[in-house]
Amino acid sequence: MNPLAWLRSSVRRPDTSSTAAAATRQAQLTKPPGSLGLLETLAIRLAGLQKRECPALERVWISVFAADHGIAAEPVSAFPQSVTAQMIDNFARGGAAISVLARQLGAALEIVNLGTVGSPSQTQGVLHQLIAPSTANFAETAAMSHEQLARALQAGYDSATRAHDDGCELFIGGDMGIGNSSSATALACGYGLGAPSALAGPGTGLGARGVAHKVSVLERALALHGPHLDSPLEVLRRLGGFEIAALAGAYIGCAQLGIPVLVDGFISSAAALAACRLNPDTRDWLLFSHRSAEPGHVILLKALDAEPLLDLGMRLGEGSGAAVAVPLLRSACLLHAQMATFAEAGVAGRQA
Repeated sequence: MNPLAWLRSSVRRPDTSSTAAAATRQAQLTKPPGSLGLLETLAIRLAGLQKRECPALERVWISVFAADHGIAAEPVSAFPQSVTAQMIDNFARGGAAISVLARQLGAALEIVNLGTVGSPSQTQGVLHQLIAPSTANFAETAAMSHEQLARALQAGYDSATRAHDDGCELFIGGDMGIGNSSSATALACGYGLGAPSALAGPGTGLGARGVAHKVSVLERALALHGPHLDSPLEVLRRLGGFEIAALAGAYIGCAQLGIPVLVDGFISSAAALAACRLNPDTRDWLLFSHRSAEPGHVILLKALDAEPLLDLGMRLGEGSGAAVAVPLLRSACLLHAQMATFAEAGVAGRQA
């Protein structure tokens, strides 16, 4: 049996009757038509995804996937690889940005460790689904074996399933892994979005010389793998990371289970692109939270036909940008559900 056959299973379709009912309600609320701008269209879209006239976002689920990358040996990051395991501990202790934001939102937060070179000391609050200490160095060979890729994708689907069983109304995927901006850039290039020189950015804080080195490493890697990038799955296997593949699997799983997804920044958008190349109908279930400061993110967003909600100059990852955008979505839902209609308020409607 093909362990990846589920990737091509059909996704749920947005409910057109709920979308229509939400649009009708918006037209009756005490405001000029379109005066709440994107908040109106967000509420209508969420209504179709949640199959109810008035959507809600009380139950938010955040899965942060962490893993190390063999490409860090080049080196392509301003931080040592030991940071990945140390940040897993920080997540579990509640000291990371996404930990703070999850508490603010009252969101469920799970940390999924897919494999790190260092050993996290925290076990409580961390789900260890270890695949390998890291991916291989994709400047020298394929990042993952076929089995490793299947396990990473399945880990993401399993998170989507847990979210679904918890009654999740919105899913956010986060990432942690030193070297993962190089992997995300390579994926974007492998999917035909441009050259490394156009997409590579500072990641954890590289200067101009560091970015130039990253570009040269990625050019070498793409020359090595170029003749073999003949399918979306092979691009992901050769150039991706465990946590990026898990994000892609989670996004596809959410679309199949009927859970709206709020995509984070550059790394998460690379995973979203992989998910949409593997199962194009996944795109209907993706909302995009913010425009990252990483230069390649603009190119990824254009390829995904995505208009993000915020542009705050963020590039942290972890799902932090998506978490920051949740109150905006909640406002859209509350305005949609709790504003009075013209008839309820006794206010004269628009004249013909």
